[in-house]
Amino acid sequence: MQMQDVLGLILGGGAGTRLYPLTKERAKPAVPLAGKYRLIDIPMSNCLHAGIEKIAILTQFNSVSLHRHIHRTYNRDVFSPGWVQILAAEQKPTSVDWYQGTADAVRKQAIEIKQAGAKYTLILAGDHLYRMDYRKFVEQHVETNADVTVAVQPVGRDAAPGLGILKLDGEKNVVEFKEKPKTDAELDVMASWPGAERSFMASMGIYVFNTDMLFELLDGDGNDFGRDVLPQAMESCHLKGFIFEGYWEDIGTIQRFYQVNLDMASADAPFDFYSAKAPIYTRARFLPASEINGASLDDVLLTDGCRISKSNISNAVIGLRSIVKANTRIEATIIMGADYYESEAMLQENATKGIPDVGIGEGSSIAGAIVDKNARIGRNVVIRNIPDRPDGEGPNWVATDGIVIVPKNAVIPDGTVI
Repeated sequence: MQMQDVLGLILGGGAGTRLYPLTKERAKPAVPLAGKYRLIDIPMSNCLHAGIEKIAILTQFNSVSLHRHIHRTYNRDVFSPGWVQILAAEQKPTSVDWYQGTADAVRKQAIEIKQAGAKYTLILAGDHLYRMDYRKFVEQHVETNADVTVAVQPVGRDAAPGLGILKLDGEKNVVEFKEKPKTDAELDVMASWPGAERSFMASMGIYVFNTDMLFELLDGDGNDFGRDVLPQAMESCHLKGFIFEGYWEDIGTIQRFYQVNLDMASADAPFDFYSAKAPIYTRARFLPASEINGASLDDVLLTDGCRISKSNISNAVIGLRSIVKANTRIEATIIMGADYYESEAMLQENATKGIPDVGIGEGSSIAGAIVDKNARIGRNVVIRNIPDRPDGEGPNWVATDGIVIVPKNAVIPDGTVI
């Protein structure tokens, strides 16, 4: 299969409200992942490993940091036949409104997508963690003469009510689709492999379209691929399922973001960032090695450029340039780190103004939290993991699903208890 015939189209325009406040100042695909990556790095890396030479990213909300990351990271040289292009939402004579959904975003960029001249369009989400060989996905699509192929993952009955479920026949044809089936009767009908432990095929939100068929299906009012386009495709197209049984997580909520990141810090992490054959690419930052002085670390994912003084850290992700002062305790927490180091002059100015330095101050204790970039946590601050903590918002912190999030650039004064 010649992947030069494929356009990789990454959907990155959603507001990401369920990831607030991590998306308060950035697009969802720009949210940091596993200490040093961003969510957009996952589909980008998968595309590059598959030999996809034409990649476009659709953007809309809070897109500046995402654009900056893409431009700094994914540069093709003048001798490369492919390109990485940003397709930002824009006003046109034919449309003056924002993207109204995943399908509408593609519809509004029809001219640019058609100009790529790709026979097949691979549509990808910008907020999933997985490693897929897209060549096999596209090869099945071509070999079966499908018009549309949907990537699906087998799931159990307990997970099916929260997902879009496709029923496949013995030849992987999609014969029925149901968005979040709830009742036992609905679930019984949607089982592709009755009696199997994982008998339901959940849509991963990843599709291959024949490009001509894609725009035939978009020649209407439907705005969402899962809700509108797939049911329409079942009636008029040859629709196939591509079964993917590897690790896959949709990082669409604070709870999933928190748990997936902490899973990466465990000894038996379910996703392999250490793959020699298919590494995950990200921006090269040229940071020094991390410095650890007298600290105790257990199940910790420690990234580049950190300075950790005498402290106890367990079940945690410690992001780039993190500064952790002495006598601190960090547990079940994601520290995203910082975008810069503070100079001596900046540290003196902090002392003059009475504000904490960037990082985690001496004597602080943090459990069950997410600390976003450039946050200033003062001395002797306590962030507690309170069971059944109600959702709410305080000065420079937000509680969601029992997790305390300290937003980007927030300042938590000395002695604060949250």
